[in-house]
Amino acid sequence: MSKKILYGKEARKALLQGVDAIANTVKVTLGPKGRNVILEKAYDSPAIVNDGVSIAKEIELKNPYQNMGAKLVYEVASKTNDKAGDGTTTATVLAQSMIHRGFDAIDAGANPVLVKEGIELAALTVAKKLLAKSKKVDAQEDIQNVAAVSSGSQEIGKIIAQAMQKVGKDGVINVDESKGFETELEVVEGLQYDKGYASPYFVSDRESMTVQLENALVLVTDHKISTVQEIVPILEEVVKASRPLLIVAEAVENEVLGVLVANKLRGTFNVVVTNAPGFGDNQKEMLQDIAALTKANFVSKELNMKLADLKMDDLGNINKAIIKKDNTTLISNSKSPELEKRIQVLKTQIKNATSDYETKNLQERLAKLSGGVALIKVGAATDTELKDKKLRIEDALNATKAAITEGIVVGGGKALVEVYQELKDTLVSDNKEVQQGIDVVVQSLLVPTYQIAYNAGFSGKDVVKQQLLQPLNFGFNAKEGKYVGLLKEGIIDPTKVTRQAVLNAASISALMITTEAAVVSLKENKYNNFDLGTQE
Repeated sequence: MSKKILYGKEARKALLQGVDAIANTVKVTLGPKGRNVILEKAYDSPAIVNDGVSIAKEIELKNPYQNMGAKLVYEVASKTNDKAGDGTTTATVLAQSMIHRGFDAIDAGANPVLVKEGIELAALTVAKKLLAKSKKVDAQEDIQNVAAVSSGSQEIGKIIAQAMQKVGKDGVINVDESKGFETELEVVEGLQYDKGYASPYFVSDRESMTVQLENALVLVTDHKISTVQEIVPILEEVVKASRPLLIVAEAVENEVLGVLVANKLRGTFNVVVTNAPGFGDNQKEMLQDIAALTKANFVSKELNMKLADLKMDDLGNINKAIIKKDNTTLISNSKSPELEKRIQVLKTQIKNATSDYETKNLQERLAKLSGGVALIKVGAATDTELKDKKLRIEDALNATKAAITEGIVVGGGKALVEVYQELKDTLVSDNKEVQQGIDVVVQSLLVPTYQIAYNAGFSGKDVVKQQLLQPLNFGFNAKEGKYVGLLKEGIIDPTKVTRQAVLNAASISALMITTEAAVVSLKENKYNNFDLGTQE
């Protein structure tokens, strides 16, 4: 397959057009008055969203050079989403500004490696400054405000705060669909453990990369499942019962996994495998916790129980299992006597614990087992509204968890403006080109404020000028169009979200400015005549 190569300024120009195509689409959603973007879906109704990473994921450009630039910006949004759960639009806006400024410096003759050094230095310094400004989240009101700002809805902020109040800040909260129009909160029995599906081929929802099982049977064992033959008898019974099966085992050999996946894909039966959480003795204890919740018989090696002898009575039951890449949530609608007994066992073990480590471990397990799972059941009039609302709630939930982890800073872009003011004259380098890299990051810190104001119908330049004159923690309320005490008004952002947005934007920008050539494959002359001046 032949290749086409662009060099220097021509390569950077093409990449930059891709960056702008994705960033200009995403940034219209930023702030309390940000707009929505409608996305075509090949086999579904169009989706109307204002979530940066969801929009970026859908953009594919015909021009391959531009598409590479677009995909690099998508990586900024994706990494920010993975690490902080929100802030993807802010990260995209920052990346666009940093890449533009970085390319301008390179085109003017600056050494890319030295500019990259300045970008990396400035990004780390900004991150440290944000952590220094961070305020711990204690009050219920703070949790509600973070969720409300992230989702753009006081109603969503309130329901997330209520959910956290019921199951605790470290509790499990899941977003589900309601059968009605109203969004409701329900707390049910359940737990979450830190192991996801053993193979991505078990996934049924490719968009969210999750799989859900309803009214499922559960096999819980500390055996390593080495051959298919040892579980064939119970699998035949499961097929007859026409119910999904969740297998939680110490390990499953690849050969067995392959057979289970193949049968699932063929529609023979619906099965998902997760490895057991924990290690050693702790793993056995956690498996017994799962068995107690699901009313399963724990198939134990120590008791010489064999997988080949399994009967249907040995399997547990669960109303719903939500299996993701890194965790599994089990939801039950009723508290069983077995679960009550297990909770009492854990309480006794805590009293008799001989070390702080053991006590902490037992307390965490007790909290997971007794705290339950909060279900936010999202109601809406149409499927399109439902999808948008679910995305907003999931982002708000992630933002709230991020705030609990690292605290909060003032919102509306003001935290970055304050860091800009602290660094613009103090973060200096003797090397002119390193300084240019520092300026790439520091000057870009004003861009989110500009975009928030612009999206709200105000002059971005004027608002930025006024923001620079405001005292600490005071800034622009874009929703009301006035300058206020941001903390008092509940306009706050999770520190982790803002910090990750800066770090990820700087990381990709630093790599892109060192690019001197771009190589793409040519397929059947498909791209031979593309126009670098267009975005398709």
